[in-house]
Amino acid sequence: MKAMIAKRVIPCLDVHAGQVTRGVRFGKAEAGELRNVGDPVELAIRYNEQGADEMVFFDITASAHGRATMVDVIERAADQCFMPLTVGGGIKSVDDMFTMLRAGADKISINSSALARPELIREGAEKFGSQCVVVSIDAKKIAPDQWRVFSHGGRKDTGLDAVEWARRAVSLGAGEIVLNSIDADGTKAGFDLVITRRVSESVGVPVVASGGAGKLEHMAEVLLEGKADAVLAASIFHFGTYTVGDVKKFLAGKKIPVRL
Repeated sequence: MKAMIAKRVIPCLDVHAGQVTRGVRFGKAEAGELRNVGDPVELAIRYNEQGADEMVFFDITASAHGRATMVDVIERAADQCFMPLTVGGGIKSVDDMFTMLRAGADKISINSSALARPELIREGAEKFGSQCVVVSIDAKKIAPDQWRVFSHGGRKDTGLDAVEWARRAVSLGAGEIVLNSIDADGTKAGFDLVITRRVSESVGVPVVASGGAGKLEHMAEVLLEGKADAVLAASIFHFGTYTVGDVKKFLAGKKIPVRL
């Protein structure tokens, strides 16, 4: 049984070439499907001031230059923010993890690299502790009552069942699961409550719900009905629809425990 601890509200920044961008249903940078949102460190400082519990940075620039830029972003954000920082995107080895942790990250999120070589989860957990290793899962509904894991930014069907992969990732040492719904991503139409609840009930570590936040009610639904431990959102924060404080006040009003 998971203990009743405060639910977390986590803004997410997709960083492309040093700038925060936002797409819909995993829109691609090369196809011109991303909107530029702003400077990642400025946004991180804003969310820190709003009372965010954590901050997630996803590096969506798959290049050595992009990696150097991301290290700089994390160093600057860690210097000015007091919330835990999670970094993901293009991390393929324990050395890559160490580079980001040394820059100031508190947790490392892995996705396609964990699918390609699941032992990376165990290696990271043994070296840095399970609390540092987050496995991010991009899930898509492919048939009634069936969700598959997709890799490569939601483009490639791995053939893996989403719940089974979440269980395996935790057995290898993952300390947290971020569950992204590809179908709901960026649509603001609400989280996928069914797969979120299935994964939450199947693993003994925190599950962060991602993809689909559009209204305050969506956040409450996924924490209550979806049994998630945290909510991750991008668009509603970046474009000023709500502040982190707005979300927390609403959740507190629904008797959902949050850190105010």
